Amino acid sequence: MNTQHTWTAFVDGASRRNPGQSGAGIFIQKDGQTVVSEGFYLGIKTNNQAEYLALLIALYFINQYASETDIIRIASDSELMVKQIKGIYRVKNEGLAPLFRMAKTYCASYPIEMLHVLRDSNKKADALANKGVDSKKRVPEKFKQLLADHGIALEL
Repeated sequence: MNTQHTWTAFVDGASRRNPGQSGAGIFIQKDGQTVVSEGFYLGIKTNNQAEYLALLIALYFINQYASETDIIRIASDSELMVKQIKGIYRVKNEGLAPLFRMAKTYCASYPIEMLHVLRDSNKKADALANKGVDSKKRVPEKFKQLLADHGIALEL
């Protein structure tokens, strides 16, 4: 019998000048223990695109380790993204539509709880997103390929 684990991912996107140099901050814990704490460079993106890419990167990492019975919580300070994923808001921006579709596909794999948190509760992910912009750390090649498979270009 599998043990059920609880994953909590704090995600944040940052874009300087919007659109501009952008980054994704990912802070993931499994049963309270830190598994991933990283910032990634995303190239030139809008803030909302960076928020979605941060979510997708977190789901990419979780997908490598979580089982179907695990509890997944995603915390973001992007009210727009959280409400779009929950189906409260429609996705009107064409640039967000493919990211939204990919996120919904990932989210269908697990019982995922999307949480909107205040910026103060997301400081670690915010700092990691800015670190990603500054460090220019690239996203994993497998993740970049997954994006390409969904028709999403990540030009770095």
